[in-house]
Amino acid sequence: MEKQKTTVRVAGRDYTLVSSDAPEYISRVAAYVDRKITETALATRMNVDKAAVLVSLNIADELMKAHDENSRLRREIAALREK
Repeated sequence: MEKQKTTVRVAGRDYTLVSSDAPEYISRVAAYVDRKITETALATRMNVDKAAVLVSLNIADELMKAHDENSRLRREIAALREK
């Protein structure tokens, strides 16, 4: 797929992203990040910049745990296939 520009709004700022992913997907990702930043800023009373860093760390944590679980499941499937 050809790369396209998609403009999204996150934490009150517009960002133009270039990606081969569909614009709808990029907008969905941006909406998720925006929602997380807004929720975190409101819940903690942090400014948006600090909330964005905290959200980034939380999302990275979720991603790494998902990768670890994926690897564990792949090993388990491989072990079951060997039986």
